[in-house]
Amino acid sequence: MIAEAGHYALVLALGLAVVQALVPMLGARWRDPAMMAVAGPAALAQFGFVALAFAALATSYVMSDFSVANVVENSHSAMPLIYRFTSVWGNHEGSMLLWIFILALFGALVAAFGRNLPATLKANVLAVQAWIATAFLLFILLASNPFLRLADAPFEGRDLNPILQDLGLAIHPPILYVGYVGCSISFSFAIAALLEGRIDAAWARWVRPWTLAAWIFLTLGISMGSYWAYYELGWGGWWFWDPVENASLMPWLSATALLHSAVVMEKRDALKVWTILLAILSFSLSLLGTFLVRSGVLTSVHTFASDPTRGVFILAILVFFVGGSLALFAWRAPVLKQGGLFAPISREGALVYNNLFLTSACATVFVGTLYPLALEALTGDKISVGAPFFNATFGPLLVPLLLAMPFGPLLAWKRGDLLAVAQRLSGAAAIAVAALVAAFAYQGAGPVLAPIGLGLGLFVILGALTDLAERTQVLRVRFKVALARALGLPRATWGTALAHLGVGVALLGIVGETQWSAERIASIKPGDVVSLRGYDLTFEGSVPRAGPNYRELVARFTVRRGAETIAVLEPAKRTFAARNMTTTEAALLTRGVGQIYLSLGDVNSDGSVAVRLYDKPLVLLIWIGTLVMAAGGALSLSDRRLRVGAPKPARDRAAMQPAE
Repeated sequence: MIAEAGHYALVLALGLAVVQALVPMLGARWRDPAMMAVAGPAALAQFGFVALAFAALATSYVMSDFSVANVVENSHSAMPLIYRFTSVWGNHEGSMLLWIFILALFGALVAAFGRNLPATLKANVLAVQAWIATAFLLFILLASNPFLRLADAPFEGRDLNPILQDLGLAIHPPILYVGYVGCSISFSFAIAALLEGRIDAAWARWVRPWTLAAWIFLTLGISMGSYWAYYELGWGGWWFWDPVENASLMPWLSATALLHSAVVMEKRDALKVWTILLAILSFSLSLLGTFLVRSGVLTSVHTFASDPTRGVFILAILVFFVGGSLALFAWRAPVLKQGGLFAPISREGALVYNNLFLTSACATVFVGTLYPLALEALTGDKISVGAPFFNATFGPLLVPLLLAMPFGPLLAWKRGDLLAVAQRLSGAAAIAVAALVAAFAYQGAGPVLAPIGLGLGLFVILGALTDLAERTQVLRVRFKVALARALGLPRATWGTALAHLGVGVALLGIVGETQWSAERIASIKPGDVVSLRGYDLTFEGSVPRAGPNYRELVARFTVRRGAETIAVLEPAKRTFAARNMTTTEAALLTRGVGQIYLSLGDVNSDGSVAVRLYDKPLVLLIWIGTLVMAAGGALSLSDRRLRVGAPKPARDRAAMQPAE
């Protein structure tokens, strides 16, 4: 009865979503407070039923209920409990239920914490959220039901895809989905503003926290997925320009541009039309990612679906919401009043400059990802667009963006002094240039781009620190005064500096990993030594081991540097009998912010084992940088000024005004 209860809960959630989509929107149009008030309780109740359905599916997995077809296809009773639970979203049907669960959660959060929103805006926002929920609830009930029963239940399941049986994949999808689906709130705010025909600085204040929250989770989700691919797939790479990776990068770039645009709108009441368009595009790109991953048009470890019916259904959803929102934008955008003016050399101008390069980079990824699919659909020809294209187009767009990044926070609003800002950044620039020259001298005939990237990363980091130093006057006043200034700075200021600093740190890691890493491939027998950059790894032999639902061959390597024994590494090959699949378990040795990476290949006929050995200097800075970026976003989100609704001082002033 658990599966049937979950299915019935989805049906009830669909009914509530339809009510939430129609009644509050009509109430907003007719100015009926009672009808608009339906939105909040409906959103909360809808979330309750979706949560019940999700709990029912999770219970079926944890209990290994093999009368449910979805559990049979993606679980095994011998799997560890955590992977039986995470199998819920390790498949197409369950992942779509997770998508809807997070969508309903965001709607419930707006209903619960959007008390300061104007009644009409709140009603329209929740109604738009409900339209999205209705579409996906229909999809899951009609084309992707996770609760289908089998007439003859098998004794055992087919097991989860072995490469998904990893802690990183247990956490990565929910975090990434929160980022994906979180963009729906910005979208709903944008559509609500277009329906009402009014958008102002208060709207930007309300939408920024939701966008920032989605951006934080997108950052963490992409970062975690990158690290999982790095250590789990055994290739030693952290980014492959896989179309599914690109599908998550595009909304991240668009949401980053939206955050900066919303700042200009909030401060200067400008860029209204551009901000609305970015809000629409961010969620549209999230829907596009859902289509690419769940439609079966791509073959990837990230994808689950191969049923054309599902692909057509998701494509219809994509066309309806993207096409409909862009049509509404084209119709209503001209009536939106333009805001204040500003000089090109100003903080607003720097943010616009930032947006131009971010959106151009996003467009580059969009074209490179979709062009092969469009060409195949139209002509039948198959081509591959890989790293060379993206490196040649995406990278050059980021260089001017990174060069300008330290200037933006130091420029004044409305009209800035570029020369004065350049003078303040002269120290950061001098250190960056010195590091660049030193790197050239040290590496000799090494890669040219490495020292340039090193200098650019240092300039971004030192630029963020210069901004904080200028605001606190730490080098000009007494320490106590500087400390008081630092404590008085808004959290959003600290968060911005931290996020920019994280970008610089990640750039240093990217430079170190891509330009200075070394690789050695060898075929060795017990007693042989493989060496790389002063590290000697002695192959001591291999032993078989049994896991809960797999068997593995574990190789043992003693790592020495000179006469010193540093560590023992144990890479492995795991074989999952139920799926008849083998996975590679790499062994990692961390040395500072770099790593020694060792993975096993195939066992040869003569008993030797192929190994792949990497030395990856600075590689951990990639993920440390993204964590710093997310921490900066979280710090900004904690700023009272970025909470949903009008700022507290404004409410206090309004309360003190005499009644008319």
